[in-house]
Amino acid sequence: MNTSISSSDASRSTSRRHAFRMGAVAAALIGLAGCTVGPNYVRPDVTTNATYASQSQLQARDATRAAPALDAWWQGFDDPELTRIISRVMSQNLDLAAAMARVDQARAAAREAGAQLAPQGSLDAQVAQEHQSTKGALGEIASQFPGYQRRQTLETLGVGASWELDIAGGLHRGAEAANAEAQAAEANQDGVRISVAAEAADSYFQVRGAQERIRLAQQQIDTETQLLELVKDRLAGGLATSREVAQAQALVLQAKTTLPPLRITLAQQLNRLDVLMGAAPGTYAAELKDSPQNFTVPVIGTDGGPAMLLRRRPDVIAAERKLAASNARIGVAVAEYYPKVSLGGLLGFETLQSGSLFSSQAFQPQAALGLHWRLFDFGRVDAEVAQAKGANAEALALYRQSMLRATEDVENAIVSLAELETQHRDLTLEVQAHVQARDAAQDAYKGGAVSLIEVLDEDRQLLTSRDQLARVHADDARAAVATFRALGGGWSGSNEVATR
Repeated sequence: MNTSISSSDASRSTSRRHAFRMGAVAAALIGLAGCTVGPNYVRPDVTTNATYASQSQLQARDATRAAPALDAWWQGFDDPELTRIISRVMSQNLDLAAAMARVDQARAAAREAGAQLAPQGSLDAQVAQEHQSTKGALGEIASQFPGYQRRQTLETLGVGASWELDIAGGLHRGAEAANAEAQAAEANQDGVRISVAAEAADSYFQVRGAQERIRLAQQQIDTETQLLELVKDRLAGGLATSREVAQAQALVLQAKTTLPPLRITLAQQLNRLDVLMGAAPGTYAAELKDSPQNFTVPVIGTDGGPAMLLRRRPDVIAAERKLAASNARIGVAVAEYYPKVSLGGLLGFETLQSGSLFSSQAFQPQAALGLHWRLFDFGRVDAEVAQAKGANAEALALYRQSMLRATEDVENAIVSLAELETQHRDLTLEVQAHVQARDAAQDAYKGGAVSLIEVLDEDRQLLTSRDQLARVHADDARAAVATFRALGGGWSGSNEVATR
């Protein structure tokens, strides 16, 4: 009985053993894949006060009115023109469009990072014709054989696949970092939305303030002109002096000098509004010149205290997401300590004989198991890990600092708003008093009881207090805008990101 094993049987047995070993190795590596190195992210606690230090100053305001919703705070001013402007800004502003484009880029980068975890496939095909040289190394040898043809056609077709096994979880950490950075970009976009809305409202109230001050100045010019005519009539009747005429004329000119700076401010802010609305300067100016200027400064709610800023302020949210990304980057760096293993396969055909590409003889399969391990790099991985940890420590400090600055912004805005409203009330009473004093002085002057100097002095004081009142009224509205902005008003909020 013949018990010998043929060489072909031995070869098949050896191939099966190799295939089994490669399969076992691949199975083991797949089992290891999914282990993720590096620290898992935990959002740090930020200690905040229960309330704002200046909150009591806001609570002293009119409590009978309800505060507007933070996501559409501009509606609380009861000004249709302001609402129309903010709507245009939200749909046409170019800074906001650029921020939205940055979000699209960050989201695409996150999708790309996530795709690194999946296998990759490819299809390659080629047909190459060659007139081979008989003097070359290959041609000189091949030309010695019968049937050699210098003109050759090489046809190849292959379907390949490869997959990097994420043994240490470096790819997972990279995808985690990219997702966090995309969320930071989204928060930054919301920050731009808040900024452009607040900037548009601020410019709008500067326009309204300048318009009101121009109107008052013109009204004062008309009053002083009438007084000048009165003095001239009294001079003609021998009841006034040329000095009194000069003084009255100087007061008219003084009132006129207040107009150019106000017109400059008005033109600049109208141009600024047009640019914020994504239009050329001068596009919407006529609308504001012709529309009525009626607005009320709304009540502002501070429910939730400083802790609310963690959910409302996009800059704080973006800083927290960048912190999460830097934490994941530590895992990416630590993963470099471990080997990188990839699996690859190819099902292909190759032939020099046209028409026989899909034959069994042309079939050319291939399997590959790749390994890359940075064993000796003279501390490069150590340095990369240290750099990632340093970046994470920096991001943590910036996150905590962003919260402190957000709270500072709110405190400053509340104080400014409360004090300006106090000043506005006092100036209103002051103007009423000056109007009474001026009317009384003018009546007394007509009757000859007082000199023109007293009338002129009351005119100057009235002009100053009216101009101050108009300026403070606009500044009061601007302070309210700054407070809404500091509180993170102007978008719907994101509880999802804040609870990560």
